[in-house]
Amino acid sequence: MNSTRPLSTPPDPPALSADTVVSGLPIAPIDRIRLFSSSAWEDFVLEWAQSLHDQYARVERCGGAGDMGRDVIGILDETNPTVWDNYQCKHYDRSLTPGDIWLELGKLVYYTFRGEFTYPRRYYFVAPEGVGTTLGRLLSKPEELKAGLIEKWESKCKNSITSTEEVPLEGALRSHLDALDFSVIRYVPPLTLLEQHRMTKWHVARFGGGLPARPTTPEPPYTPTDLETVYLRKLFDAYADARGRPVASLDDIREDLELKGHYGDGM
Repeated sequence: MNSTRPLSTPPDPPALSADTVVSGLPIAPIDRIRLFSSSAWEDFVLEWAQSLHDQYARVERCGGAGDMGRDVIGILDETNPTVWDNYQCKHYDRSLTPGDIWLELGKLVYYTFRGEFTYPRRYYFVAPEGVGTTLGRLLSKPEELKAGLIEKWESKCKNSITSTEEVPLEGALRSHLDALDFSVIRYVPPLTLLEQHRMTKWHVARFGGGLPARPTTPEPPYTPTDLETVYLRKLFDAYADARGRPVASLDDIREDLELKGHYGDGM
């Protein structure tokens, strides 16, 4: 004997504010950042970095061709721009894995070895889905992270750092890598980005704000309460004006079928 599931009634639609009626239900910020393009993600991170004004004298976006692995940077002191932090932007539809970062770390090693820029004070990965468990563990163990890069250099970095030459990990470059402090390499959770982005002037433009959702309208009480005294007095005055006679109580309404019908339940 086949069984059928009982039909169910869909829930009442949520209470809506005026702006929601026009544009539909809002998308939560944590979901919206997943829809950004890679370029919009870098813009968002740049906006977020502006909230760190107590840490940086200047923040700027370097992303694009020729950025040498720097997307958004923060300069701590204009008089000493060699002390800086890097925010490496990765926009994927999943959490970051170790395979996503080897080339970026290879660029960091190579370009600091060449003297294109100094080794950063901090180097952060920022991604809308955050980092996965394996990468999170690896970032907490700097020596394992460094060993992983050395192991993957041949397959991930040697032929990919530049399009003009191979970059084998040997000699002075290897010595440079060995001397680097990988404990500066970290990540920023997406919820931290969003919470701090709220402090910027760009947050409402990106995620909206508008009016709060209208609360559910409560059912009127069956018996009038003290809170309804003013409302009832005005209602009785309106009834009296319509009827051309005093209407001072519920008893006066009960004697008039039309007024009783208008007043509704509770009579």
